[in-house]
Amino acid sequence: MLTRSQQAAASLPPPTADALAFSAALSRHISACISAADGWIGFDRFMDLALYTPSMGYYSGGAQKFGAEGDFVTAPELCPAFAQTLGAQVAQLLELSALQIVEVGAGSGQLATDLLLELELHGVLPERYAILELSGELRARQRATIVLRAPHLVPRVLWLDRLPDHFDGLVLANEVLDAMPAHLVLWNGGAIAERGVTVDNGHFAWRDRPARGHLLERAQALATECEIVPGYLSEISLAAPAWVAQWAAVLGRGALLLIDYGFPRREFYHPQRCAGTLMCHYRHHAHGEPFYLPGLQDITLHVDFTAIVEAGCEAGLELLGYTTQSSFLFNCGLTEILARTPVGDSLRYLPLANAVQKLVSPAEMGELFKVIALGKGISEPLLGFVSGDRSVTL
Repeated sequence: MLTRSQQAAASLPPPTADALAFSAALSRHISACISAADGWIGFDRFMDLALYTPSMGYYSGGAQKFGAEGDFVTAPELCPAFAQTLGAQVAQLLELSALQIVEVGAGSGQLATDLLLELELHGVLPERYAILELSGELRARQRATIVLRAPHLVPRVLWLDRLPDHFDGLVLANEVLDAMPAHLVLWNGGAIAERGVTVDNGHFAWRDRPARGHLLERAQALATECEIVPGYLSEISLAAPAWVAQWAAVLGRGALLLIDYGFPRREFYHPQRCAGTLMCHYRHHAHGEPFYLPGLQDITLHVDFTAIVEAGCEAGLELLGYTTQSSFLFNCGLTEILARTPVGDSLRYLPLANAVQKLVSPAEMGELFKVIALGKGISEPLLGFVSGDRSVTL
């Protein structure tokens, strides 16, 4: 009998022989880790190994990830209008704090490049644009992108291996929270289990065990707060809120600006979302089989923005704004950015207009993606949140 991962493979583009060998090597490594952990690891550990194992994981290996030749397209890859519009909000935050930016997980470097060029037009260039990136392969791609399109700004850019000890300015993260490892939890009446990974006949397989510790406490609290029905399977991210709390300890005057897809808690754990939000992306195909070709596909989950706000506020940050990506971009002047390209120039305008439609359409990225700002020492209302939903149901 075929495993679910083998069944999923039948409908996906076939990998090359080299890619298969790369994935097989990572699978052997993950299997060894499972064996060393007495035959079971939590899904958070599996996700971490699949995405971030040095030189082997999805984000630390050499495969193309972003854009038409990769597995998915992020907003900065669609068109420069995303970064250009974002630039208005970034410029305001830099003027209210310090002329420094840390971008976390800068992908191909497209957002950094477009944003630096836009800030140059605003006359608000950061003195330092730091990129927190652990993947050497992605660092090289980011540097190459900046060198190609903005060589005169390269001296302002540097790369970090860890969070700074203290920081004033803007921390920017686009589609970072969704790739942070999360636990899988099954609520079954009064019993709460953590769904983890084992090896069965040479293949990865699911195995549940009773949830424990802080994870059990979070799952019990969610069962009280939300309408969790028996048999409900979903994710609990402990890593993303902890990451926000880490930045709260580092940030002096400034803000975190986080852009990602997700929901407030009561929508995240809605009764109709009883199978969770876990999703994998391979060659522009989305599917739900995380065991398929480890190292060759992205593994993501939606963000519980209520958990992000709670963690930030408990750690000393203030909620400065929360809204949909569509509202945020229009608040920041997307219409004016679009008007920079003449309508009569159809070769340039039509592709741009189509890309902008994806950014703001409720059926595409406009409503599912949210923008949230958390900060310290910022009292002025932020441009991107002047209209639209500015609250999270806690």
